[in-house]
Amino acid sequence: MQRIDAHQHFWTYDPINYDWINADMAVLKKDFLPDDLLPHLQRTKMDGCVAVQARQELAENDFLLNLAQQYEEVMGVVGWVDLQCNLIEQTLTLYQSQPAFKGVRHIVQGEPDPEFMIKPDFIRGVKALGDANLTYDILVFAHQFPAVLTFLERCLDQPFVLDHLGKPNMKSGPSPDWIAGIHHMAEHPNVYCKVSGLVTEADWNHWTAGDFFPYLDVVFKAFGIKRIMVGSDWPVCLLAADDYISVLSILDEYTDGFDEGDKQAIYGGNAQCFYKL
Repeated sequence: MQRIDAHQHFWTYDPINYDWINADMAVLKKDFLPDDLLPHLQRTKMDGCVAVQARQELAENDFLLNLAQQYEEVMGVVGWVDLQCNLIEQTLTLYQSQPAFKGVRHIVQGEPDPEFMIKPDFIRGVKALGDANLTYDILVFAHQFPAVLTFLERCLDQPFVLDHLGKPNMKSGPSPDWIAGIHHMAEHPNVYCKVSGLVTEADWNHWTAGDFFPYLDVVFKAFGIKRIMVGSDWPVCLLAADDYISVLSILDEYTDGFDEGDKQAIYGGNAQCFYKL
């Protein structure tokens, strides 16, 4: 079974294209490309990765797909398209012929409208993904869960994965609303969850692996072994971690003692199934 990092990013840094990288994120203000990631994959015995969009424009797809053609370790691409576009079907046709193009993500966490996900045009676009045999990554903050739950009820057959555990506040312990939202999402068998993005929601300078275990307890109980996948969120994780391996070590410590078959599912098998890698 292959070991797969199900969530990381690449970019050639430009302050205009990546204007979300602010003054507090100086460590990210440089290029991060496959040649930078490969030593980390090798050191942690990861066979490959899924590259996820970091900017909302079609050029991002071309950039990531080009990297996938050059590096066999880039096993899949989660890109971006305007899901509210009237020509969404035609747009998706452009990418269906690209075997590395596996799914789409929209940065809903940055949308000011709390009902953005349940707009009819957005729902229509997501259903078009299903018709094109593509997945959708859900990127939201925990306070956006009510809209997500309505969204899931309207898209019952679409394969979804929740990025970063829904971005709960990792500084104050799991909130009742976040716990309830996770369990409601997990009631949908078409929804998976990524153990990713943990450290950036914690105190960047003071965290230990055990700080995240109460959150992992919740998602493992809700989703079960077969719908959880690991993602490093590299290089964004470097905001709060010294290196790649320290991020993966959180889940390594949590799953110490797990059955080997369960570990294989979490560390690659589930991602391979979800993204059809």
